[in-house]
Amino acid sequence: MANEALRTQVGAKWQEAFSRLNRGEPGISGLMTFAQAWVIATTVLRPKNISDCSSTGKVYSASDSRAALALINQCRRLPALLETFLDDIRKHYHLILYEIQGFMRQYEESLDTSIIRTMVFRLVEWYKAWAPQPELGNTIHAAYTLNYQTHLFSSLPPSFSSAFKNLCASTLHVPEPDNEDEDPLPTPVPDLQMWEAFETLGLIDRFESIIASVGYERIEQHVLKTCTGQWENPMLEQLRAWMSERVVPWMLMIYARNASTPEEARTMLQGVGSRFDFHINKTLCDLRTREIFDIIIDFPDSKGALQDLQDCLQRVDQRTALVTALRKANRKRLLHPGADTKLILAQYVSTIKLLLFKVADPIRRYLRGRPDTIRSIVANLVGDDDNGDSLVDENEPIQPLQQPDVEDYSDPNWDPEPIDAGPEFRTNKPSDIISTLVSIYDSKDLFVKELQVLLAQRLLAISNDEVEKVEKERRNVEILKIRFGEAALQVCEPSVMHPTILSSNFWPALGSSDIVMPGQFQKLQESYTREFQIFKPDKRLKWFPHLGTVTVELELQDRTLEVNVPPLEAAFIELFSQKNIWSLDELMSAVGSIDKSAALRALLTWVDHGVLKEDEENMFRLLEIKEEAAIREREHVRAAPVPDDVAPVASLQQQQAEKMRVYWKFIEGMLTNLGQLPLDRIQSMLKLAPGYDQTVEQLGNFMDAARREDLVTVHDGIWKLKR
Repeated sequence: MANEALRTQVGAKWQEAFSRLNRGEPGISGLMTFAQAWVIATTVLRPKNISDCSSTGKVYSASDSRAALALINQCRRLPALLETFLDDIRKHYHLILYEIQGFMRQYEESLDTSIIRTMVFRLVEWYKAWAPQPELGNTIHAAYTLNYQTHLFSSLPPSFSSAFKNLCASTLHVPEPDNEDEDPLPTPVPDLQMWEAFETLGLIDRFESIIASVGYERIEQHVLKTCTGQWENPMLEQLRAWMSERVVPWMLMIYARNASTPEEARTMLQGVGSRFDFHINKTLCDLRTREIFDIIIDFPDSKGALQDLQDCLQRVDQRTALVTALRKANRKRLLHPGADTKLILAQYVSTIKLLLFKVADPIRRYLRGRPDTIRSIVANLVGDDDNGDSLVDENEPIQPLQQPDVEDYSDPNWDPEPIDAGPEFRTNKPSDIISTLVSIYDSKDLFVKELQVLLAQRLLAISNDEVEKVEKERRNVEILKIRFGEAALQVCEPSVMHPTILSSNFWPALGSSDIVMPGQFQKLQESYTREFQIFKPDKRLKWFPHLGTVTVELELQDRTLEVNVPPLEAAFIELFSQKNIWSLDELMSAVGSIDKSAALRALLTWVDHGVLKEDEENMFRLLEIKEEAAIREREHVRAAPVPDDVAPVASLQQQQAEKMRVYWKFIEGMLTNLGQLPLDRIQSMLKLAPGYDQTVEQLGNFMDAARREDLVTVHDGIWKLKR
């Protein structure tokens, strides 16, 4: 039963197809007419070998072809005809493949891009020769184009991508020569036919990324060549002008060849033009990001580069990459023991000026832990800069240290915090440099103490005839009063007013010495002490014979010398008034307990002046009459060991260390009775001790020093006594 139904259904279908092909003609005459039309259509559509002119085959007239195609379409057999046509293309595509391989071999041997151009035009010839007649409609033509391009793309070798890229690059304006003496290379002639051939073969869509990379790479070359190290003036607008002149005409051939008006061309280039402009911004931003460390060092002469960076960041949003790059550069080139503190401070100030707070915070934390940071800042405050390159702008008005204020949202120049601002972002931005530097620490008391130490050292180095230097120090104190306040600088003012009489209430701790001034110096000290006790009976005078300078006038037989020397040199030459020859040991015992190297250094001062002569090792003789040979002998005197000079005034770190030693017994008792303690717990308990005013950081530094002396150990922030 099923077989009978199937035979019936097949018979009905066959009869329907026969009726459609025979078209109601008597017998099979209609079918024979269709068969003839099919032969004509397949013959006309069959791919030809355009390289072989002899294999033309039978030629049908255009009217015969159109009639055959119309009949096939009437019989609804165009899909079958298309399938046969596409299959014929597959069978004959080896003809095109053979030529592609030949062209690519020639290119790989010569790297001549004109070979690729010739190959492209040859492929267009094949495409047009095999194309179906327009009478078949757009659907058949679109199917043919897709099939042809599919076979083409699958047959192109891997080396075609680079060859195609080189061909596209040859159409873009070449860069300027590096050497001005060289002749500029010729500008490429616009090749519209080539780009039209690319579009016909689908190469523009297929290799769009490669075409764009040609423009991107040319942009990168130009940006690196013209902008590297050029920081004084902004370069972004200049780059955009260059792109409009050199790159946009090239883009018109690719993306807007068919535009009839400038407005239409502008509309067609809007998307791709935006991508190219983005690439200019990104390339320039990447370059400035790599240069950012040196740009900050060169600030303010590098304002142009910073303006470019600001504009580019608005477009490409690479703030995170910029912060990461600058932090990495700071760690490598700045935040290490080999970098000078002055350089680190200068970089910190420039970073703050540029509002790069996310980068400035690591520098700030590093400076806070560096022992000489306060001294370097204070040296700038009082103009004690050795190389004259001050961090403080001379044109900056003197004003009190600024305190963080509530943000004024009505200020037209107010800017919100960046979207990536962390919890340590400093919203209150001090506008003057001194406030910026002092803000590294939580309290300005440290600066006042360091100011007191530095001012004492500078005053002690001033001789009696250098009145202008005393006046300069007075002016410095007045300026600092404005910045830190009258109350904070009261401890420094009496030091300037009375630089000879040192009051323990106003002067910092001074280094001690066992020097005993001999002869007339001792008599002068005793006489001055008696007069002082009469004038100030409630005060006690203590001499510091190792501080200051002494003006000595020497009367010898043939000459008189007047020199300013330290007290030890004056003491030694005074002893030579008693006898002419002294040994080094005798001199040292006569002036008290002093270091041998310091004694040798003091004696060699007089040897250099031609006053003493070392006849034997450690034996010195007074030269009442100048000897010419003494000058020559001085060139051969053995060099005395010169240790680092001990500062006459104890530094702030030394004072803090000495102060912390007083509290060591408290710390030792805590760790003995309570066992292991964290640093915060030790700090909170020490605050109960009378007079304790150290910060947690200062306590941490002291505990580290105790650890280095094997007094305590630390593990995971927990401290304990070392047994």
